[in-house]
Amino acid sequence: MQSTVNIPLTVGALLSAVAALLHLGIIAGGPAWYRFFGAGERFARAAAEGRWYPTVVTLGIAAVLFTWSAYALAGAGVIGTLPSLKAALVAITGVYLVRGVAFAPLVLAKGGTITPFVVWSSLICFGYGVVHLVGLVQRWTAL
Repeated sequence: MQSTVNIPLTVGALLSAVAALLHLGIIAGGPAWYRFFGAGERFARAAAEGRWYPTVVTLGIAAVLFTWSAYALAGAGVIGTLPSLKAALVAITGVYLVRGVAFAPLVLAKGGTITPFVVWSSLICFGYGVVHLVGLVQRWTAL
C-alpha cells in the first residue's frame, strides 16, 4: 500500500458504493421504488407480481457497483491491488462517462422521451466518470 491516498478515486469508490446500496434499497422498496428510480413499468409490475428477475438484475447491478467501488479503493491506495487494476479502472471510468453522455441520445433514437430520470441519471453517471477520470490520471504512472 502506498503512503498517500488518492482522494478522487476514494470519492469514486464511495459514490459507487452509495449507488450499490441504493440499488439494494430499490429491491427493499419494491415496485414504487423501481418506478421512482426509472427502472420502468415492466420491472415495477414484475416486482409487484413477485417475479424473480427484477431482484436478480438489480442485485447484479449492485454487485457490479460494489466491485467497482473495490477497484477504485485499490486504485486510490486504500486497499491492496486487485487483478488488472489499471485496465479495470479505465473500463469503469469509460462506462460511467459513456453512460453519462450516450444514454439520452440513445433514448431519443429509440423513440423515447427525455424524462427527469434520463437527465439526472446521465448527469450523475457523467459526474462519477469525471471523478474517476481525475483520479485515474493522477495515479496513472503508479498503477
